[in-house]
Amino acid sequence: MEKGRGCRGLSCRAAICGIVAVLSSTAFSCSLAAEFRKVKEKDMKLDGSLCSLPKTSAFELGVAAIAFLFVAQLVGTTAAVTSVRAAKPQKISSAARGRLVFVALLALSWLSFAVAVTLLATAASMNHGQRYGRGWMDGDCYVARNGVFGGAAFLVLVTALTTLGLTFATEPASAAVVTTAAAPASCASAALATCTRAHHDAASADAELPGGRSKQ
Repeated sequence: MEKGRGCRGLSCRAAICGIVAVLSSTAFSCSLAAEFRKVKEKDMKLDGSLCSLPKTSAFELGVAAIAFLFVAQLVGTTAAVTSVRAAKPQKISSAARGRLVFVALLALSWLSFAVAVTLLATAASMNHGQRYGRGWMDGDCYVARNGVFGGAAFLVLVTALTTLGLTFATEPASAAVVTTAAAPASCASAALATCTRAHHDAASADAELPGGRSKQ
């Protein structure tokens, strides 16, 4: 029964890793596709001092990338934090080292996530369409530079790798429970075997006494 619990813990971790990987891959693909679909300077139309830019599919791709990345980040970090809170490490020194690595990966994951979302949101809003006299800011038209969506895609990849690192850096709670529960059972078995052996040796010594008398 305890072995089944450990297997369920590993299966749950594998499922979470699969969900994070699929969602992050989708966000990465959307970000990369938006780089090739974004509005360009040649698409700008001028009417005297006024300008306008058409809406492109890079807007929908950017929004989709943000949505997929947000869900992946939320699922991955929540599962990792829950696993850490439930686990009970045996060694204090190893626990402190593991906790430090976990906090560093968690901070890096959320930092890259925040920068990626900022780039995606800004570049996507520039591709939402800019009308005459309104533009993107102060009535002026702006075009996202080359590589903005590509940089966001790279940060999506960094976020995914650090989030997966969080998941693999934590031991499933069920496995920790199985290990902790198995230790007392092993100690009890060893103590019982020692006691039985000592009783057998005492009985043999009594049998060897002259006249068959028992040792008091």
